Amino acid sequence: MNVTVSYQEKIIALWTIFLLGTLFHTQLGLMPLFHGQDIGFAYVHNNFNIAYILWGMLGFFVLPMYAIVVMVFNDSKRYRVIHLGLTIFYTVLNFLHVVLYLEVTAVVWYQIALMIVLFFIGLLLNLVSLQWLKAYNHYKKMA
Repeated sequence: MNVTVSYQEKIIALWTIFLLGTLFHTQLGLMPLFHGQDIGFAYVHNNFNIAYILWGMLGFFVLPMYAIVVMVFNDSKRYRVIHLGLTIFYTVLNFLHVVLYLEVTAVVWYQIALMIVLFFIGLLLNLVSLQWLKAYNHYKKMA
């Protein structure tokens, strides 16, 4: 049985896995609350507006969701280029997140492990997105 999965289906699956992993990363950070433990961070000052963080998190989650929706309806070369740029942007952000998280005084290693998994999923997303872009050029040459 030969089943062909399109690049778009692969990318949608990878984005979905990435979003679930990111959601789990957030959930892991909140799990101590359910066991009566504190989740306060020493580096956050009392006068810091948490709204900036929450808006940033919203954007971080919404962009991949938007990328999936647009991918369902648009496979133009322009979108493929933009999408590849988005995946690279997320890979850089994930790498920086891992590096910066290692600077926290109380490193939580299960979070680091999850972030590394997400980083590699991001690299795979980069690769498949690049293949999807190259496929456009290949099909245009064939037409």
